[in-house]
This record gives sequence, C-alpha cells and structure tokens, in this order.
Amino acid sequence: MADSVRYPAVADSFYPADKKELEKMLGNFFAKAKKFPTKEKPRILIVPHAGIIYSGQTAAFGFKQLQGWHYSRVFLLGASHHFFFDYAAVSSAGFWQTPLGKTAVDIDFAKRLVDRKRVILEERPHLPEHDLEVELIFLQKILKDFKIVPILVSKPTDETVVALAKKLEESFDSQTLLVVSTDLSHYPPAKVAEKVDKETITAILTGKRQVFEKKVKEVEEKNLQHLDTAICGFEAVRVGLKFSELLGLDRYQLVDYCHSGQVSGDSRQVVGYGSIIGLKKTLSSSLALLKDKEKKEAVDLARATLKSYFQRKKIPKIKIKTANLKKTGFGVFVTLKKNNQLQGCIGEFAGKDPLYLTIEKTALKSAFSDPRFLPLTEKDLDDLEIEISILSPLKEVDDYRKIRVGRDGVVVRSGLTGGTFLPQVADKTDWNLEEFLSSLCADKAGLSKSCYLDPKTEIFIFQTQVF
Repeated sequence: MADSVRYPAVADSFYPADKKELEKMLGNFFAKAKKFPTKEKPRILIVPHAGIIYSGQTAAFGFKQLQGWHYSRVFLLGASHHFFFDYAAVSSAGFWQTPLGKTAVDIDFAKRLVDRKRVILEERPHLPEHDLEVELIFLQKILKDFKIVPILVSKPTDETVVALAKKLEESFDSQTLLVVSTDLSHYPPAKVAEKVDKETITAILTGKRQVFEKKVKEVEEKNLQHLDTAICGFEAVRVGLKFSELLGLDRYQLVDYCHSGQVSGDSRQVVGYGSIIGLKKTLSSSLALLKDKEKKEAVDLARATLKSYFQRKKIPKIKIKTANLKKTGFGVFVTLKKNNQLQGCIGEFAGKDPLYLTIEKTALKSAFSDPRFLPLTEKDLDDLEIEISILSPLKEVDDYRKIRVGRDGVVVRSGLTGGTFLPQVADKTDWNLEEFLSSLCADKAGLSKSCYLDPKTEIFIFQTQVF
C-alpha cells in the first residue's frame, strides 16, 4: 500500500497530459478567478469535475478560496461513474500521480476510516474514475505540503452515509479539508439547466441533507423529459451534507456557476457546474451549554463586573435570570481584546462554583492579573471586546494523535509545570497538530518542544463553547 501508485486515468482527455500545457491552463483559470474576502477558513468545498475546458474556470473559483490557508490533509469524496456498490471505497494506493507530480495518500487516516463493513480499502473503483483525479490537479496547483484520502461511494445505504459522515467528522481538524466532487444537471437545454441548477444549489446552501435529497427528487421528477440527472454526485453530496451537520458548519456560499453551453456556444444540451464553500469560524465541539440569550447575559455579566469593580472596587450583586448560568462543573476562560489586540486571557477549569461566579472571577483576573499585560483602566472598557469560553471537564488522553486540532483544547503537565491552549489557538495560527503541541510545550509550559511525546507528560483535552 505505502509504495503503490495510482496513475492518471483521464490525462489527455479531461485535461492536458503535458505538464507545461496543464500548468498554463490552470494558471489562466486561477488568474481570472476571484478570491472572496472572509476571515473564516473553508472547511468543505463542492466543485465540478468535467473536462476542464468546460468546468475548469468554475472549479478554479472554488479552489481559489483556499489560497492563503494551509491544509495538511484533504478528504476527496466522489461518486463512482463505473461501479455499483453499497459501501464506501477508500483508495489503497500510497500515492496518486498526475502530470503535476505525486501526492501522498494519508495512509494512517485512510486506515482509521475503515471498518471493513461500510467503509473498506478498495482500489478497483478508483482506477478508471475521473472525478477525484480532476480535483487533485487543482489542489496540486493551489496547495502545498498536503496528503489526500480519496473516497468513492456509489449507492450507499442510509446507514453507510451516516457511518462515513461520522468517521469523517471524527477525523476532522482545523488542518483538514473535505472536497466533494460533482457536476450539476446533465444534458437539458440551457434554460432548463439554469432553473434546475438554481434549485439544486439553493438546497445545498441550506446545509441540510434531507432538504437537499427532497429537492433533487422533486427537480428530477418535474424535468424527466429534459434531464438525465440533476446532480451526478448526489450520493457524495449526501455524505458531505451529513458531515456538515455533524460538524456544525455556519454557512455555505456559492462562489461561481456556469454551464457547458456558455463555453461551447451550444445551448441545446448542457451540463451545469457550481462551486460552493462551507464555512465555520470555529470547529464544533461536544459542548453546547448556553443559548443565544444566555450567551448575551454571560457577556453582559462580565462587562458589568468590570464596570462595577472600576467604580466601587466590588463585584456586583446581579440577579441571574437563567438556570444554566447557575450550573456547576464547567470551567471558563475570559479573553479581553481592544482594537483586536489581546489585553488579557485567564481561566479556571471546572470547579464547584456556579458558572456565573466563575465568569465574574475570570473576567477580573483577565483584566488585572495577566502578567503579560498592564492592568486595564476604566477608559479601556468602552472599546473592550469580551470573549467567553465555557470549558467541558478535562479528559486525559493516552495518545496525542487522538487530539483534534481546532476542536480540542489541550493541557500538558509534567510534574508541577504545565500549560494550556484553547481550541481557537489553532485557527488563529493555522498550526498542524505537531506545531500546536510543540508551541504549547515550549512556549506556554516552558518544557521541551517534544514534551508531548514523553510518556511522563500528562495530556488532557477539553472542548469549549466560545462566544
């Protein structure tokens, strides 16, 4: 498996086999593509896979959104055009090759997905397939230092859809991207394609699997005389949207749409293409404690505590309206910023105090006791941004590779020395797992960079709800 190579199946048909010609073509596509401004890192990308003279510009719009971000791993998910099976087939090759070079398969993660029932290692469906190979050439052009995990589905059962989505979500971290490969409507007249594709895209943008499944069924039933399929990667998108629900993506955004008639000039029978990104500022966690009104009450409580301390040197007596703020067993970190510059960040792990008291105490500590910064003054309060992180109880892990970067906060301890990183540190730094842990060990805990590899070092994880 480690040394085997999956060679190109559609070079010189779907895209040029000559490296220089291919690089020039992709370069032209990316030069014309626009990158939309966002502070949110794309987590999922839905892009077309037709011959790139037709779909390449729209695909480039999608892949352009990855520019400036780092990913160490990309799950490539598509629907087989050649084989019929009810499981998910994970590529068993060690490398995938295109005219642009070889890209390694992340073998450890590939094996981690396999359950030998619904998700298996099988190379056969991948050998003639074009839909993941076409995406790889764009990835090779826009990203550096990444590995791939290619996955094909065909006619998966609902159980397989859910099982694969869960496995993807469990393996997902802030350095991972999911690319779902699909074209849209097949061979209707251009006017029908534009209408059908709009409905399909709108359903995808909801991020809801069942909404998408229902809409595609309705669209295909209404347009039987004009349509082979509304979306050829239907099964792959089903998995992607279930994964999205589990991950808790905030929103989807359409970045480009076209159909083949706009390239060929023939509007009688066309294929539709769309590029869509799924975004989330912070990865979801198992902790979901406070609702929106309660979050506002918590932030207002922290601000009122600081204001009262400035004016009276006392913690205010505020009547707590919601029961969740009176719960015990949760830790809190309070992060204070002014003009987007950190002014203080201190926290406490789960204790016996009610949550509201822990918020008050940590707000004061962050404002006045963080040794990295001067204490705040009352004039800082108006421009102060308050971020609260509610912490789940600590859980010890026996293998650092179980940590999910961007979702798990981490504590390392060796003797009396230790340090903590909140999950959002990974999003702000774009570190991979090893970089995250090395910085935590050396820069935060004052230990060796490789302390996380020492069996004597205790490693704990926790999740946060951040607002």
